[in-house]
Amino acid sequence: MREKFLRLEHLTSRVALVVACAMMLVAASLGMLQIITRFVLEMPAEWTEVLTRFSLIWMVFLAIPMAFRQGAMVCVDVLYRWSPPRIRRLLDWVVCLAATSLMCIIIWWGWDYALRGRVQTMAGLESVSMFWAYLAMPVGGVFSLLGIFANLLDPQRLELETAI
Repeated sequence: MREKFLRLEHLTSRVALVVACAMMLVAASLGMLQIITRFVLEMPAEWTEVLTRFSLIWMVFLAIPMAFRQGAMVCVDVLYRWSPPRIRRLLDWVVCLAATSLMCIIIWWGWDYALRGRVQTMAGLESVSMFWAYLAMPVGGVFSLLGIFANLLDPQRLELETAI
């Protein structure tokens, strides 16, 4: 069961990371297009700024699960270094519970925010609902929960200073 969960988490985190990288590419491309249309062609495209923000929001919320999986999101570096192994495991549980609580709040309020925003449209893209931008919070939160639990089951310390 543990191995199946870790495989599922590995797949979902990779998919989320690939989409996050794609969103970064979209944001960079749209930013460049915005510079070209505004300063070179002197005909600004307002929709590029909105889509850049939209893609950056999705990029952040889809990259967070990988940070949780690698143990790099919520760090207790000093405590972890100075603690014996039993206390380290307790710290893993405390970090897991704190991160899970945060993600549950983000999922709950993110979904509520998305539902409330569905009647609102994006400035510059009047036909697109803000629901799609706000949906990044609960989607990223669900992916993050998988990463949090996977890091509890199979701890990884890949952040630079505490890599073991």
